[in-house]
Amino acid sequence: MTTVRTEPSEPAPQYAHEQIATALELERLDVDLFRSKTLWLPARARGVFGGQVISQAIVSATNSVDPAYGLHVIISLSTLFSALTTLCSLSMQVCYFLLSASASTPIIYYVERLRDGRSYLTRSVKATQNGRVVFMMMCSFQKPEPWQPSRAWGMPRVPPPEECRLEEERYEEWIRAEGTHPKVVQRLKEYSNDRRMSPIAIKLAVERETSMPGIVRTCYWMQARDIPEYDAPFQKCILGYISDHHLLSAATQALGLQRFGRGPKATSMTSTIDHSICFYDDTFDCGDWLLYVMCSPAAGSGRGIVYGQMYTREGKLVAATTQEGGRSSGYSGTGGSDEGEALVDILINIISDSLR
Repeated sequence: MTTVRTEPSEPAPQYAHEQIATALELERLDVDLFRSKTLWLPARARGVFGGQVISQAIVSATNSVDPAYGLHVIISLSTLFSALTTLCSLSMQVCYFLLSASASTPIIYYVERLRDGRSYLTRSVKATQNGRVVFMMMCSFQKPEPWQPSRAWGMPRVPPPEECRLEEERYEEWIRAEGTHPKVVQRLKEYSNDRRMSPIAIKLAVERETSMPGIVRTCYWMQARDIPEYDAPFQKCILGYISDHHLLSAATQALGLQRFGRGPKATSMTSTIDHSICFYDDTFDCGDWLLYVMCSPAAGSGRGIVYGQMYTREGKLVAATTQEGGRSSGYSGTGGSDEGEALVDILINIISDSLR
């Protein structure tokens, strides 16, 4: 691992997240104690990007284990307590979002070495900010067993990344369109700027993929921009960063909800409750395009769960993800919302639909 520095340093500015290595870089305070150097607050977000917190926690845990062991899973803390007795056999990384984190104060990551076995190592990571726990993660590392039998779902047929457009290009198409409302232009510029500054490039491949009967999947091509060929442990840290992009939106799309707007079909706020990743390959390169396939099997009571699979462009399944999130409806039944803002939200929804 090459992302930990031991010398003191000032917090990095917001633009520092443009390079993935900088976004994941930590300062080592003690043997198992680390501090973030940069945190990214996306446009109109309530807190730091969750994928960055996940990836920095993975960096912290990975720096506490023998390189002979490889990380290969995440499971949510909501299942942790029933799984503690079988923790070693599950070999997992478990993370749970407790509070939104501020981008103005560094996050402290404390790694606890729970178990060192011959085949599995278990670690926990607690992330704190201003004396409060904002994030918790359990993870397990395993000595690889490549001789074991394997199988995986096949990758769906989608257009190659060369035939798909970057998200920022789709936003900018509408910014340039004649007659676009000025407030819509302002909102789209925020999103376009976020995408251009992001260390991850994203292209929508298919909005509604239906090759599996009864299941609607959304597919995105994702890639870490301009990175060298890192070793497997750091590639998994980068994949942790990538894994939080767009995943929860699959649940709101399955419900037919709108990201912006007013009324019972609007989503005013979404937040991650828990997040998991299972790694099934050590040879992938996040610097090449990965296809992220997402579907939501269930949603209700203000919550939704999403399953995801990540494939190389050659069709190899490298990771499987799950995420549960909470959703707050924009419907209050009392009226009184700002008509100008409501119009902007409606126009943004129309634009988003037409850009897909």
